[in-house]
Amino acid sequence: MNRADERKRVLVVDDVRSNILTLNEFLKDRYIVMMATSGEKALDLCFSRFKPNVILLDVIMSGMDGYDVCRKLKAHEETRDIPVIFITSMNEVADEQYGLELGASDYIRKPVNPDICRIRIEHQIKLQEVRALLDNDKNHLEQLITERSEELNQTQDITIRCIASLAETRDNETGNHILRTRSYVTFLAEELARNPLHKDFLIPGVIDILAKSAPLHDVGKIGIPDSILLKPGRLTEGEFEKMKLHTLYGGEALLSAEKKLGSNSFLKFAQEIAYSHHERWDGRGYPRSLSRNEIPLTARIMAVADVYDALISNRCYKKAFSHAQAVDIINEASGAQFDPLIVSCFNNVKEDMRVRARELSD
Repeated sequence: MNRADERKRVLVVDDVRSNILTLNEFLKDRYIVMMATSGEKALDLCFSRFKPNVILLDVIMSGMDGYDVCRKLKAHEETRDIPVIFITSMNEVADEQYGLELGASDYIRKPVNPDICRIRIEHQIKLQEVRALLDNDKNHLEQLITERSEELNQTQDITIRCIASLAETRDNETGNHILRTRSYVTFLAEELARNPLHKDFLIPGVIDILAKSAPLHDVGKIGIPDSILLKPGRLTEGEFEKMKLHTLYGGEALLSAEKKLGSNSFLKFAQEIAYSHHERWDGRGYPRSLSRNEIPLTARIMAVADVYDALISNRCYKKAFSHAQAVDIINEASGAQFDPLIVSCFNNVKEDMRVRARELSD
């Protein structure tokens, strides 16, 4: 590539050819000078393969004047960033102000001083180069942030599944219970988001975080003795009281993590679910006997998802109920164990849940 090919391109636009030739004389040694004697020709050149780096644009021209040309350039994404320097004999401050308001970068009055003109052009070229560098840095930074965020999200998902799976492997439940309940929570939350009471809260990002938090609902079972977790039969009253502690163990562990790592939606939802997914709408649940809207919405959603999966799954102390039987049981518990509105949502998505249960069967 020769030196001439590396030079910046300056488009000179004036309907008086002698004015163009004058500017060409003191610019041609430093720049590739493009010439146009009308606004229409100038626009054609600006949309061509070899766009100018800077435009010197006369204001008063026959046909399309400089203001019209500038207005069209700034209205189009392909040309809006090309610096426009108005060159004019108009000396009123209002004229200069109007040109700058249209998007011009500078304003030079006639007669043109060659040295000042070259300095103004060079200034715009340097600004262009700085903007390009900043844009490249910004795009690179955004790409790095995106990649890093994806890595962190993947790491978070894997960590959650590992911790949740560790809790499940000590229980009679399976890893697919985690996947199924996560899907059920998503179905229920998306349906609940249609309701005016909850649509402002249950936006897609919140539902995503809620679904990611769901696998930690039983993380506190890590603290329950195997003799209780793995008992092949119903628990005694004393054993059941110890089993209830898994809600406190899980909730308090997540609360401790929230205090150390700072509050965020994921930890908040996970803690709410771990603490309160065994609370009941009628206040007869555990560990705190909360009722109705005292129970966090996240935990009320989880309660329906968790019980549905428990009902349709085999356990050492019971055989799996059919989907139809599970639906009947959940509907009978509406207003007692479960939030009636969430049960209503359950009835709208129960077929989706049935299909997902079959896809992720043990």
